[in-house]
Amino acid sequence: MKITEIEIFRVKPRWIFCKISTDAGISGWGEMISGTKTETVVAGAYEIGNRVLVGQDPFDIERLWQRMHRSFFRGGPIQGTIVSGFEMALWDIKGKALNVPVWQLLGGKARDRIKVYSWIGGDRPQDVVAQAQDRVDRGFDSIKMNATEELHYIDSYEKVQEVVERVKSLRDTFGYKLNIGIDFHGRVHKPMAKILAKALEPYKLMFYEEVVLPENEEAFKDISLRVSTPLATGERLYTRWAFKNLIKQGAIDILQPDVALVGGILETRKIAAMAEAFDMAVAPHAPYGPIALAATLQVDTCTPNVFIQEQSLGIHYNKGFDLLDFVVNKEMFYYKDGYCEIPTNPGLGIILDEEKIRKVSEEGLVWTNPNWEHYDGTIAEW
Repeated sequence: MKITEIEIFRVKPRWIFCKISTDAGISGWGEMISGTKTETVVAGAYEIGNRVLVGQDPFDIERLWQRMHRSFFRGGPIQGTIVSGFEMALWDIKGKALNVPVWQLLGGKARDRIKVYSWIGGDRPQDVVAQAQDRVDRGFDSIKMNATEELHYIDSYEKVQEVVERVKSLRDTFGYKLNIGIDFHGRVHKPMAKILAKALEPYKLMFYEEVVLPENEEAFKDISLRVSTPLATGERLYTRWAFKNLIKQGAIDILQPDVALVGGILETRKIAAMAEAFDMAVAPHAPYGPIALAATLQVDTCTPNVFIQEQSLGIHYNKGFDLLDFVVNKEMFYYKDGYCEIPTNPGLGIILDEEKIRKVSEEGLVWTNPNWEHYDGTIAEW
């Protein structure tokens, strides 16, 4: 079997799908992250795919991964997501050819079902009780929300108190039956992160995510000594080497690798195995499209230290199209009592509406994260 063609599709609201075709008539699908550089990712994907993959045996996943990754200038979010998307598609082909789900090729099941959580609150969190009630009514017992809007290096206690009141309203309404994750989203600098983390400590939260940006990783240790709430990070990192120092530092409790950024399915599994050796949990990042989530569920199934899974159904970024709109076998992403069933179809397990993907892709894609400013006009982290 040989790879014959690479195709890339720009898909609203903010997704990039890739398709790898073979001379055996078997094709595989992957997903890349558009971020703020859609055209750069697409151009790079064609360059890498046509140079490295076309004409090769799609079963040689590790060798092809190494060839895509080991350029002189390696890593970075652009190359990371390109390698990740293609790697997913290669596993999809292999699973389909062997007529087994990918998790069967990675050691088999470690669990019977996958716990998931749902986003509430939006970019600037509001109406959190009503939105949480909606998720509880649909069977979820775990949610995540952004902690705050933009915060300056040193900001007002009024804003801190607003965050506290939102979290308190959830605890007052749902008690401890609702698991609450709080995403600082890298919006909070170290001085305010210490204050906010401490102020939220009485509410016994599931985790704090990205209390500071990963480039300020030395602050994780400081904050971890001030609070008992588990700290989580990892969504902006790529390959196991980027996680190495975090694991050695010992301050982070939960790693959040993104299968569409770190290097794909097997790289995510390797990172989770590293974490397991240090008694760390994993909660994979997956707020994007259906292919990335399908790939992540394959990793979840065979990875014992994954305790919960992010998913994007109804997330505030999904404008115009939602998670299921390009999926034929929508039941794959149906959630019962806050859990997702183990995928059973071959490959990634997902059946896509290719005609719709091609049609929507013709419309193009321009997505960028919001550009925020502080009260004094300086640039704020989103």
